[in-house]
Amino acid sequence: MIKYIEETVDYLKQKGFEKPEIGIILGTGLGQLINEIDIIKEVSYNHIPNFPTATVEFHKGKLIYGTLANKKVMVMQGRFHLYEGYTLQDITYPVRVMEQLGINTLLVSNAAGAINLDFKKGELMLIEDHINLQGSSPLAFKGVELLGERFTDMSAPYDAEINSKFKNIAKTNNITLHEGVYASVVGPQLETRAEYRMLKVIGADAVGMSTVPEIIVANHLNLKVAAISVLTDECDPSNLKPVDIRDIIAHAEKAEPDMIVLFKELIKTL
Repeated sequence: MIKYIEETVDYLKQKGFEKPEIGIILGTGLGQLINEIDIIKEVSYNHIPNFPTATVEFHKGKLIYGTLANKKVMVMQGRFHLYEGYTLQDITYPVRVMEQLGINTLLVSNAAGAINLDFKKGELMLIEDHINLQGSSPLAFKGVELLGERFTDMSAPYDAEINSKFKNIAKTNNITLHEGVYASVVGPQLETRAEYRMLKVIGADAVGMSTVPEIIVANHLNLKVAAISVLTDECDPSNLKPVDIRDIIAHAEKAEPDMIVLFKELIKTL
């Protein structure tokens, strides 16, 4: 993997990706942050050596480098998921590449279902902890110790200082920002009523199909990390109705302006 990372990093440096400070991963329906960036370079995933290619139709599949709030940022417009058939190492490969290019902070967004019924669709949730239900770890491979500590500490995977800043920014801008635990499942099918009940019992406030692998690897690389979920549906097992993926995307897009405010204002302080 080290050889592959070096090849990818060399290619991106040749394309002008120079010393980004902050990495950003944009989730489902959350691509409009790109409009706030002064873009210097952008490259499609399928042109980057050793890079996975996004296969989900509403994920763009571009790596973007530019400035946002006077900081050099590197943005994944479209991410990879276990349900697309990728390995956890594939999914987290871009995080390793961004770290080698120079980022010290990783910000992640996703769309998630609200398990906590005090949370409503269209609102945001700051992730303060997570539960990995994807069945494995992105660190479970031979030679991982060459890239960082094999037994990575996860007692506080989300940066407390960044989370505090997010909460202050939300308060200042009258944005509803809940705080809770995110459970990451494989997907792509949505959960049954029994699964939603289980998730509530084990302490999840929201559920999605991404983010946790990237957070684990970011901690493996000693990056500062924070993540926010857009709550796109309410997972009430007593009143469960069929969910339309188009409705999920619509709610993500509706909440996106608030997400953009949070990310822009935070980056000013980093």
